[in-house]
Amino acid sequence: MEFSNLHKARYGYQPKLPAILKEAVADVAVETGEETKAAADHDELRALFKHSYGKPLVRFVKGRNEKTARALNVGVILSGGQAPGGHNVIAGLFDGLKKGNPSSRLYGFWGGPSGLIAGKYFDIDADLVDRYRNTGGFDMIGSGRTKIETPEQFAASLKTAKKLSLNAVVIIGGDDSNTNAALLTEYFIENGSDVQVIGCPKTIDGDLKHEHIEASFGFDTAVKTYSELIGNIARDANSAKKYWHFIKLMGRAASHIALEAALQTQPNICFISEEVEDLGLSLSQVVDQICNAVIKRAENGENFGVILIPEGLVEFIPEIKTLISELNEIMARFKSEFDEIKSFQGHCAWLEKKLSRPSLVIFESFPEEIARQLLLGRDPHGNVQVSRIETEKLLMHLVEKRLAGMKVSKAYHGEFAAIGHFFGYEGRSAFPSNFDADYCYSLGFSAFFLIASGLTGYISSVRNLVAPASDWVVGGVPITMLMNMEQRKGEKKPVIRKALVDLNGAPFKAFAALRDELALKTRFKYPGPVQYFGPPEICDITTITLQLERQASLH
Repeated sequence: MEFSNLHKARYGYQPKLPAILKEAVADVAVETGEETKAAADHDELRALFKHSYGKPLVRFVKGRNEKTARALNVGVILSGGQAPGGHNVIAGLFDGLKKGNPSSRLYGFWGGPSGLIAGKYFDIDADLVDRYRNTGGFDMIGSGRTKIETPEQFAASLKTAKKLSLNAVVIIGGDDSNTNAALLTEYFIENGSDVQVIGCPKTIDGDLKHEHIEASFGFDTAVKTYSELIGNIARDANSAKKYWHFIKLMGRAASHIALEAALQTQPNICFISEEVEDLGLSLSQVVDQICNAVIKRAENGENFGVILIPEGLVEFIPEIKTLISELNEIMARFKSEFDEIKSFQGHCAWLEKKLSRPSLVIFESFPEEIARQLLLGRDPHGNVQVSRIETEKLLMHLVEKRLAGMKVSKAYHGEFAAIGHFFGYEGRSAFPSNFDADYCYSLGFSAFFLIASGLTGYISSVRNLVAPASDWVVGGVPITMLMNMEQRKGEKKPVIRKALVDLNGAPFKAFAALRDELALKTRFKYPGPVQYFGPPEICDITTITLQLERQASLH
């Protein structure tokens, strides 16, 4: 493999650790708090997790802990989409295990949870870990989206764990992956196994958050990567002065990425899906907001601008949400009829008889390429794949159409030319920022201490993240504390509750205070690329979101 100069240099970076994790392993004790409750649906979850519900919060403090010296066999899984820093979680876990006892072993399961089910594993040794320290991606052991949910899958997972004489399995993933960790914990205990299960909070979307989990790893790097690109585009827009850039960003269920990118770059418009839903904004009202800004900026001679759009925005607009729901139901009920029709035009004619009148009007207002995405891009369950809908192009089309009509009526005299972008994969496997490199290494090291202390059903927790790493607070949060019951595929299922943008929170309020001015004036900020070498106030600083949330919690 060829290595870039940066790649080589990053191998030499030594992640910073909280002071407690630098202690001799036998001098790190567990301080337990009170028993915990789930985020909601306490009784239902208590009944489902008879053996693992209500565990206390734990924190690592100085004290004697003789358990940490024993040799351990641990398996590790990367689950779900990539996020910068995953390799450092594995590195921290590996280094912790070897610090505790050089005879400890770490096994990597290939390709995500399916590796545990199928028994596909290999030894992770020091040479392998060293080749991946401080690098992006999940290519050390691969990832996957398999859910462990059938009796056969649970039984196969336990069989693999017994075969390797595992003391623990560490699942590095997002809300669904850590829900799997909770279910696996319960299954192991129910079946008389003492194999522990520990989770680590991963997702660039930033929606795995809690009072005791201040950030999911990868969010910091991903948003800094997107913000560099947005800043570059904004500078180009301000230079050429002739294009409106519509930029779609990752974040289907929550708009944390869009909000943080807006705080870092100050675009003219940024939609927050949660606010659109809260206000009940129609598609026409969303288009109105854009057109109003375009018209007013044109009056100032500025026929350019930047608009940020969360990936999941369309699902938060009431009439499109209804349309998608109707399409999902119709195409599930009449699948064979739909499949017999071979042309797009035939599908449209067929839908005229199936859709409600309001939904049909919306559907027919879409450009053909968007309508095709609604009909042909189905997931394995037959549902619309919202992430594949080019929302940026839909809004560009509707705004252009609206402005053309206003030109005819002399209500608009400017020029409008639009360019669409989607930033997603660009940020998922970037070299982790110093913050994510440090945070992930600490999460992995903390996972080791949770295992060494005999704990199970916990997610690794590192808090006080706006302080220097030496002052971070380390411990574990019971996974059931994060959970509630939600409707999934027609059944109520236990899941970790997604953390949406808080419209009363400090980050959203900070953006809301600026946006009227940003819509009219050119106030772009240019954050530039992620910095790895230099003063801490440039290289180690975390997101504006986290800084504002932490400041608010202190007042």
